[in-house]
Amino acid sequence: MKKILFVFFILLFSSSLFADDNKKEIDKLFIQLKSALNFENSKKIEDKIWDLWTTHPSKNNLTKLLADGSSAMMDNKLDAAYDKFTEVIELDPNWAEAWNKRATVLYLMGKYELSQADIDKVLMIEKRHFGALTGQGLVQTALKNYQKAIDSYIEAHKVHPFMKSPMIMIEKLQIELQKQSI
Repeated sequence: MKKILFVFFILLFSSSLFADDNKKEIDKLFIQLKSALNFENSKKIEDKIWDLWTTHPSKNNLTKLLADGSSAMMDNKLDAAYDKFTEVIELDPNWAEAWNKRATVLYLMGKYELSQADIDKVLMIEKRHFGALTGQGLVQTALKNYQKAIDSYIEAHKVHPFMKSPMIMIEKLQIELQKQSI
């Protein structure tokens, strides 16, 4: 019995260490992202961040489940993708990327308010999630909350200065706001 408890605590402790290492690596990459010298350099850093975000820090089965959901989403099997992402969230509600993927599939389903609720969860876990911030911009645009969309894109730009879509969308949304004021 003592041996089983010992193994359990070792697994629990090592899982926590992997999560801490993951967070430290992401923190380091965000510092590098802010000080990137050009788009190409920032893209390499962004790719590393996405790799960390889409890889569960301690459970390979959750990484695979997330990937399966992403494949279903790419194949336009949105209900199946939603189910996979929901399963991942149920197994680890603190994994921001599971919420982000489900927010994406909800957006694609046209369920904008539900998508925003999931984005809120992502940003509570990882406030620098530039994917969620740009996704929030899309959701708020679909809801015709143009100023909120602009604010989301501004935040995404602060986190990821070389990301191109926020600046493009801000310009388009400012034109839309001007049309509304006429």
